[in-house]
This record gives sequence, structure tokens and C-alpha cells, in this order.
Amino acid sequence: MKNFRTFKIMAMIAIAAVTMSMAAVAQEKGDKAIGGNFVLGSGDSYSNIGVGANFRYNILRQLRGEASFTYFLKKDYLTMWDASVNAHYLFPLGDRLTVYPLAGAGFLGYSYGSGYGYGGLASHSDLAINLGGGIDIQLAGNLYLNAEAKYKISDYWDRLALSAGLSFKF
Repeated sequence: MKNFRTFKIMAMIAIAAVTMSMAAVAQEKGDKAIGGNFVLGSGDSYSNIGVGANFRYNILRQLRGEASFTYFLKKDYLTMWDASVNAHYLFPLGDRLTVYPLAGAGFLGYSYGSGYGYGGLASHSDLAINLGGGIDIQLAGNLYLNAEAKYKISDYWDRLALSAGLSFKF
């Protein structure tokens, strides 16, 4: 019985220590960050590379909103863009590491040039639902390395977007 009591006390101390360390690295309400990233988009046997920018704002301590825009470079007479708004639920895992699931919505836009099976320029945009997750690693001070996997579901074209970039918190 004494061993069980000691185990309970040690478990409570460990839980308290983990909780306090998570609170120490958690984002604060009102924190803002801007960032840029490189993106590899792939879907329906078509892959292309893009560059993007984002703005993040902590609505609550562990809930962050993000607005992002990505422009995919022209490939095979096709250019694409993606504008999204996502919510991240933050899980701090240590002094410099945070992981998050994400959900959101956005628009996908496509422009097809002549030579892609069309007589002239054609374009299309579509609503999309975003699901995925990511990781933020604090490099130094307010500079963070981030990586994200996001699956975009739309009526016209489903895509997986893998991104890596840097963000600056202010």
C-alpha cells in the first residue's frame, strides 16, 4: 500500500511538472506571426511547386487562426493559387516544439493556357475544405521553422499540400 501511495505522489508531481512546462511554452492570446513557405502540391497525378505567405493570430492560448495565400508556379500550361483560412489547435510538446491539427476552408484557382487541350485561356475557382496538421520548432527568439501537411478537398480537384517555411512572431 505504501508503494502505491508513493506512486500516486510521484505521478501527481510528474503531471504538475508537465503541465507547468506546457504552460510556459504555450502561445499567448493575441500573439501574431507572419511567415513564408515553399509548398509541394500534388493531386490527380499532377504535382507542382508553390511559394506562399501566411499571417497567424492566437485567438485563445491554444487556438490560432491563420490566413494564407500560395501561388503555384506554372507547369504544363497550368497555373494555380490557393487562399485559405484555417484554425490550429496547439499542443506544446517541450520548450521549443508545438504540434497542431488544422481544419479550415479556402478557394483553389486554376488557369489553363492554350496547349493544355483548350483553344485559349480558361480559368476556374472552387471552394475547398482543409484538413491536416503541422509542427512549429522555435529556432531562436521569435523565429520558428514550420512544416505542414494539408489535404484540400474540393468538387473539382483534391490536393495534398506539403509545406516548409519560416515564421516570425511579434
